[in-house]
Amino acid sequence: MKRAVFFVSDSTGITVEAFGHSLLSQFEGVEFDIVRRPFIADEEEAREVVTRITESGKTTGARPLVFTTLIDPHLAEIVQTADAFCISYMERFLAPLEEELGMKASHTVGNTHGSTNSVNYNKRIDAINYTLAHDDGVTDRDLNEADVVLIGVSRCGKTPTSLYLAMQFGLKAANFPLIPEDFERGRLPECLRLNRDKLFGLTIEPERLAQIRAERRPNSQYASLVNCRQEVAKAEQMMKSEGIRWLDSSRKSIEEIAATILRELQLQT
Repeated sequence: MKRAVFFVSDSTGITVEAFGHSLLSQFEGVEFDIVRRPFIADEEEAREVVTRITESGKTTGARPLVFTTLIDPHLAEIVQTADAFCISYMERFLAPLEEELGMKASHTVGNTHGSTNSVNYNKRIDAINYTLAHDDGVTDRDLNEADVVLIGVSRCGKTPTSLYLAMQFGLKAANFPLIPEDFERGRLPECLRLNRDKLFGLTIEPERLAQIRAERRPNSQYASLVNCRQEVAKAEQMMKSEGIRWLDSSRKSIEEIAATILRELQLQT
């Protein structure tokens, strides 16, 4: 089965896409053809979207699925005239919330992802800059300012997780690779030991690690399965002996990993 899916928004579309994907992920065996239409600003653009939705339905022979977060009621009404199954998050959730709170919403475009809250916006920017500067153990300077320090073998998912924590939650996330020299010493580098309460470990299945490393350095000792098995085993042993909380990133999304870290370290965002 194949269905066309439209994510329609008058802002970035990040929110509606996140909601939509959460619902669509519950339906296995369906191939979804995604179309993103952010920044719908006027009636002409809304009607153009309707035309494209209608044409898509004729081409596929099935009603498209349309997810929208259009703030402007008029634009939302236009999009909902399309021959499609439409879910408007603003219509379904905003009106009941207005009734509960006893006040009208501002209906302002861009409040979710914009820079209207300068404090939170600046916090995220600072966190991103910090995380980029402390990626892959480049420096241990100002490590005491970190909210979390991720450790694990090279290519186990530390960098994308760190960036997600910074961009999504405004957390300063440093990350350090555990390397053969650490295993030979049998203990963590001193800079990490001084920040033990901020440490969280990631591990990964050796087979998956070998596959990832082979894409970067094919036919190398670094990517060999034997080496990957040794590194993973030693890293896990070190984290256990040091009492560091950790999880296996092999079959988890970045969102799942981040949520676990927030819970385990009780980080406030």
